[in-house]
Amino acid sequence: MKILAIADEESKFLWDFFTPDKLDGIDLIISCGDLRAEYLEFLVTMGHVPVLYVPGNHDTRYEKHAPEGCECIDGKIVTIGGIRILGFGGSMKYGNGPYMYTEEEMKKRIKKTRKLIVKNEGIDILVTHSPANGYGDMDDIPHRGYQCFNSLLEACRPRFMLHGHVHATYGKRFKRVINHPSGTRIINCFDRYVVELDKQDKTAQPDKKLIKKMISAI
Repeated sequence: MKILAIADEESKFLWDFFTPDKLDGIDLIISCGDLRAEYLEFLVTMGHVPVLYVPGNHDTRYEKHAPEGCECIDGKIVTIGGIRILGFGGSMKYGNGPYMYTEEEMKKRIKKTRKLIVKNEGIDILVTHSPANGYGDMDDIPHRGYQCFNSLLEACRPRFMLHGHVHATYGKRFKRVINHPSGTRIINCFDRYVVELDKQDKTAQPDKKLIKKMISAI
């Protein structure tokens, strides 16, 4: 499966200078947040493939105009082509926006998905807007990552974690790819990034009881 992952800024390559061949071979598009609804609607129309998304901290406009023809996976697991994908939108709380959460609030959101994760026997891709704490985040509160995402990665050991929120324009703190101790490859999808995942090469998961126990401890 060939996945186009996008985040934070509309890619001029796909928007201003779009040609149909630029989506050739793409099976799925995933947005990690902070992108205009019109952009996602354009890609789902031109790509003729599913577009999944989580909201970013700036996506308050989705409250009135959610991307049509696209599927929000915030707090949900969807399976596309045999690949199990779990999403969590939003960032660390630094104001009163609808997509901002404290560490404790994000922990509660993760725990609400425990039954879904167990039912699906784990996940292959974790999609978030914010990074995990210590892995591609920054020191300021708005761009600080969630520690509970690290715990979730250790519990489920997905192949990939896709996120945005930290822009390439932020300088040396930007890291495109980071290997997490859990074995998960963390990818910052600012602008665009293509991920390839074989359906046969799914994540090796611990048994259901162990997943349930580890998520309960988050």
